[in-house]
Amino acid sequence: MLRNGWVPLMWLLLLLVAVFSMDQFEGFFRQIEPDARAVIYQRSSFAQLLGKHLLIVGAASLVSVIVGVAAGILATRRWGRDFLPLVSQVASIGQTFPPVAVLALAVPLLGFGSLPTIFALVLYGLLPVLRNTLAGLQDVSPTVIEAARGIGMSPLQSLFKVELPLASVVILAGIRTSVTVAIATAAIGSTIGASTLGDPVIAGLVNGNTAYVLQGAILIGLLAVLIDSLFECVQQWFAVRQGRAQ
Repeated sequence: MLRNGWVPLMWLLLLLVAVFSMDQFEGFFRQIEPDARAVIYQRSSFAQLLGKHLLIVGAASLVSVIVGVAAGILATRRWGRDFLPLVSQVASIGQTFPPVAVLALAVPLLGFGSLPTIFALVLYGLLPVLRNTLAGLQDVSPTVIEAARGIGMSPLQSLFKVELPLASVVILAGIRTSVTVAIATAAIGSTIGASTLGDPVIAGLVNGNTAYVLQGAILIGLLAVLIDSLFECVQQWFAVRQGRAQ
């Protein structure tokens, strides 16, 4: 049985309350910005912004996971180990660039909107997935792999039935970090026309409205904590399965 399985439900409830009942807290935000004409962000509904934010993060995270895990697998195969330093360095370079700089470079090529935002998030989220894939696969005991080969498994069967399941908890930890960081970083996409939960934050900064900034920050924070707690539950489930298998 998973420990703290109720935690994601709590964060989900708080997020839904914030998304659909933000106007009920107008009095609170009026205390923060008593002179503002409006204290609840109204240009787009928070539900729409949440959905678009999740689509951008989901698309970027999917690409990061596919590329990161695939690169990690290739670099840990016998014929691909010579490329291990190169793969690690390329992924590291992607994360050394600030997301804002990546956006600035991507806009002339990809235009404004979601696409350059996704591109920046992929580069920024690739390293945690790749590093944890490498660490997880390299930690699998060679004895276990030899035993799998000894009972007639092909290299591909050994990878999918032995190595990846044993490395799953470590790989998931990298994916968890990548997705959580992407949720927070995606907000900067609002500066180049992408529709995200960063819209109220940017609007608040431009108009000097702290209430808008706080609303965007609350929603992004709740979403990040919700997704992080879901990943924690999934990691616990995989760890339990591994324990039973052993």
